[in-house]
Amino acid sequence: MTATSSGHRGLVMEEPLLFEQDADGRTGVDLPDAEGRKPRLGGLERKARIGLPGLSEPQIVRHFTRLSQKNYAIDSGFYPLGSCTMKHNPRLNEKMVRLPGFSMAHPLQPQQTVQGCLELISTLAHWITTLTGMPGVAMSPAAGAHGELAGLMTIRAALTARGDARKTVLVPESAHGTNPATAALCDYKVESIPANERGRIDVDALKAAMSEDVAALMLTNPNTCGLFENEILEVADVLHDAGAFFYGDGANFNAIVGRVRPGDLGIDAMHLNLHKTFSTPHGGGGPGSGPVVLSEPLIPYAPLPYVVADGDGFRMVEHDDSGDSFGRLRSFHGQMGMFVRALAYMMSHGADGLRMVAEDAILNANYVMARLKDSYNVPFPGPCMHECLFDDHSLKDTGVTTLDIAKGMIDEGFHPMTMYFPLVVHGAMLIEPTETESKASVDQFCDTMLHLMERAQSGDADWFHEAPHLAPWRRLDETAAARRPVLTWKPEEEKGEAA
Repeated sequence: MTATSSGHRGLVMEEPLLFEQDADGRTGVDLPDAEGRKPRLGGLERKARIGLPGLSEPQIVRHFTRLSQKNYAIDSGFYPLGSCTMKHNPRLNEKMVRLPGFSMAHPLQPQQTVQGCLELISTLAHWITTLTGMPGVAMSPAAGAHGELAGLMTIRAALTARGDARKTVLVPESAHGTNPATAALCDYKVESIPANERGRIDVDALKAAMSEDVAALMLTNPNTCGLFENEILEVADVLHDAGAFFYGDGANFNAIVGRVRPGDLGIDAMHLNLHKTFSTPHGGGGPGSGPVVLSEPLIPYAPLPYVVADGDGFRMVEHDDSGDSFGRLRSFHGQMGMFVRALAYMMSHGADGLRMVAEDAILNANYVMARLKDSYNVPFPGPCMHECLFDDHSLKDTGVTTLDIAKGMIDEGFHPMTMYFPLVVHGAMLIEPTETESKASVDQFCDTMLHLMERAQSGDADWFHEAPHLAPWRRLDETAAARRPVLTWKPEEEKGEAA
C-alpha cells in the first residue's frame, strides 16, 4: 500500500499505544487535593504511582473511538460465524433495560424494594421452563459455560446424594470445547464418543462406552455439524437405563425453540445461552447469562438462590434447609440486564414468533447450503438446521486453504465464518446466517463466497496468500504472534509482522 508521511491511510488513523502517549502531569480530570481528610483504608492507601498513562480527555476519546471504528460489529454487517448465533439485538430490548426501575436497581437493595425485578426473573423463568418443557431452572449462571458448570455440579450432587461416585463424563468428538473443559473442572474423566458417517453421535459407540462409572453424556442438539440428532430418544434411554444423566448443551436452542422441547427428548440438564437464542448482547467477556434447566430428579440439588412467589410478592430463597443444594454458584442472582432483554425479546415475539425464529434460521441456513453446495463440498447431506457445514475438499490442488478464503472474505467486507471447527471435518467452514438476515444480505454473502471459490480455482493463490489487502492491518504471522508476541508498535516495523 502507498506509504504516507503521517502513517495514516485515508481516514484510517495510526497512533501509538496509550502507554506510549503518556505525559507526566497530563490528566483529563482535575480533582482538588484531599487535605485534612484521614485515610480510611487501614494503612493500605496507595503510596506510589501505579503506572497508568497520563492522558487528556481528547486523547482517550479519540483512541477508543478509533478502536471502535476498526471493530467489526453486528451493527456493521453480517456475521456468518457458525455455532455463535450473532444476531441483531433489537433496540426495543435496550429501551426496556434502560427503564429506571431496572437500570438503577442494586443487588444489595432490600427485597421489598425490587419486587418488579424479582417478578421479571420469575416470569422469564416461566417462559424458559415452558419453552424447554423442563420443570425447573437455575437462573444464576453468568454464561453458557457457567451454566454447564452448574448443570454438572447439580448432577454430581444428585449422584453423591444416592451414594454413587461415578467418575466419567462422555462427550461427542464434535462437542463445543467448553463441554470437556467443564467436565474436567468438575474432576470427571472425559471420554470421547465418535460421530458416525452421517455426522451424528455413533449410538453403538455410546453403548460400548457405557458402564456403571458413567455420570453423564454432554450432547449438543442440534449438533455442531448443524444436524439434528434424530436418535436422541435412544441415546436418552441408553443413559437412563445405566443410571446416568443426560446433559444437553443448549447453545443451538435457537434452531428448535418453539418447535421441540428438550424435556420431551429425555434431557436432564441443559444450559441456555440467552445471547444465542434470545438476542441479548454476545461475548466480550460478559455480562452474560446462561440459565440451566433441570429435570425433576435434579431440582433439589440446584444452586442457590432462587426466586419464589410469596403471598402477593416474591422473595429470594437464600438457604436450603434440606442440605441437598450444592450451594451458591456466584454472588447475587444472575445478570439483571440480560434478563430484561431476553424477556422483552420473548414477549415481543410471542409463542408463534419464537417458533418462526427457528423456522427462519433453518430456512436461511438451508438456502446458503443450496446456493453454495455445487462449489463448496458438503460433508454431510442436508437438510441442515440453523447452520451449514462445508469442508476444504473443493480447494484441493488450488494452493488455497480455508484460512485463505477467510482472509479473502475480509477484503470483500465480510467477517469470516467459523474456521476449522468442528474438528471432525477437515478444513471446516461453518456458516450460520441466523434468522435476522434478509434474503438480500444472504444473497450478497453467497455471491461473494462463490466469487472467492471461482478465484481460488482459477489459479489466483498468490492473491489469497497476501490477503487481506484492504484491511487496516495486513495478515499477521499467527505462529510468531503466539510464540513471541510483540506488545509495542514501532513505525519501522513491517505491518505483516506480529504486533
